[in-house]
Amino acid sequence: MFKSKQADSEGYSTFTMLLVPVLFWFASLTKVVSGADWCYQSQVTCNHTCTGPEEWGVVSQYCSGRSQSPVNIVTRRILPDERLTPFHFTGYQEAFHGRLINNGHTVQLDLPSSIRIEGGNLVAPYKAVQLHLHWGKDGGPGSEHSIDGEQFPMEMHIVHIKEEHNNLSQAEKDRTGVAVLGFLFEESKSANKKFDPLINALKNITQPTNRTTLTGVSLEMLIPPQKNMTKYFRYDGSLTTPGCHEATVWSLFENTVPLSRNQLAAFSQLQFSNGKQMVETYRPVQPLNARQVYYSGGHVALVSTVLLIMSLLISSALSLSPSV
Repeated sequence: MFKSKQADSEGYSTFTMLLVPVLFWFASLTKVVSGADWCYQSQVTCNHTCTGPEEWGVVSQYCSGRSQSPVNIVTRRILPDERLTPFHFTGYQEAFHGRLINNGHTVQLDLPSSIRIEGGNLVAPYKAVQLHLHWGKDGGPGSEHSIDGEQFPMEMHIVHIKEEHNNLSQAEKDRTGVAVLGFLFEESKSANKKFDPLINALKNITQPTNRTTLTGVSLEMLIPPQKNMTKYFRYDGSLTTPGCHEATVWSLFENTVPLSRNQLAAFSQLQFSNGKQMVETYRPVQPLNARQVYYSGGHVALVSTVLLIMSLLISSALSLSPSV
């Protein structure tokens, strides 16, 4: 009728043995759902303190999808698409004040929503949200996308969402909700003075969650001249960090942005959220699978071909004409 203290103790021990694994499972589940522990390969250590790119599918199931980014663009397999007309940029020339933050994974600049893009066979106008960068170590390979296997020192992403959406979280649920303009960087012998405000501000955000205000800059300062922005690659993909939502229309421009070795190396002075040097902040390329990459230069090539044929026909006609 009455339980002994020994029985109570045994029952408590059994309950504890059953409860502890459940608590650990719940804690790990919470950790996975939050996605707070994802990291780049350069942060992964032998004791697995964070979840590297190969295991991002555990952080978010979308990271294991079949339309992931970035990709390696093989130029001999791209198809020209005459619908990929030049973009129309609104607000790219206007100077603004933006919050620059070290978010523990990269450097991010918040952008005013008055900045917009249209054209380029986009399904709707898109408004700017933020830009961020991916880089290597002290100017070494660091871009996310590669072209014919070549990885560039740095890559900048200007992230836009459809005007109808209120924020990025909402846009991620729309298959074409996000439009990212990607720019590849190359090393130059001289410094790119237009990047000085951004480069100089990095020393104020070396630690995670540090923030500062970047003043008097415009997006036009950070990208190639618009006359050099008619050639770009287009494909459907994803965000390149967890949750990796496959909701992104990618436009990767062929013309590069020059930065000196010292300017490129300045980004390596930042620190990750775990205190390690913020280097090699890129996701490895993902399988293209059944997707097709298109190229905007097709209509230019077609016009050149027509002009060449016309020139040959005229030359042939002149050579056959009787001399006077």
